Amino acid sequence: MTSDFYCDEVLSGKTPVDVVRETETVLAYHHTRPFWPVHIVVIPKRHVPSLTDLGDAPEGLLEELLGVVQSVAREVEVEHGAARVLTNLGAYQDSKHLHFHVNHGEAGGAS
Repeated sequence: MTSDFYCDEVLSGKTPVDVVRETETVLAYHHTRPFWPVHIVVIPKRHVPSLTDLGDAPEGLLEELLGVVQSVAREVEVEHGAARVLTNLGAYQDSKHLHFHVNHGEAGGAS
C-alpha cells in the first residue's frame, strides 16, 4: 500500500469507488475491500495528513468533513440501528491521509 492510498488511488480515479456522498471538498464512498457489512470511508478531497496534523488544510475543512461523517453515520444508524465511527493515528494509520470509517456489523462480515 502506498503512503496515501486516497490521493494516489481514489482521488486520482485509478481506483473506482461507489460514492455515498460528495461535496466540493469531501468524498464518502463504500470501502473497496470492506471489513464490515456496511463500511463507508469519508475523506477530504485534498491531502490532510491526520486528525492530529491537519497540515495546511483550509479553515472550515475539518468542520465540513465531520458534518459529512455525522450525516453518513446518522443514515447508517437509522437504517441498521447502530453505527461506528473510527479513525486511526500514527502507526495505526496505514494511509497517511485523514479518513474516517463509518461502519456497522461484525468485523469480517462482508461478503
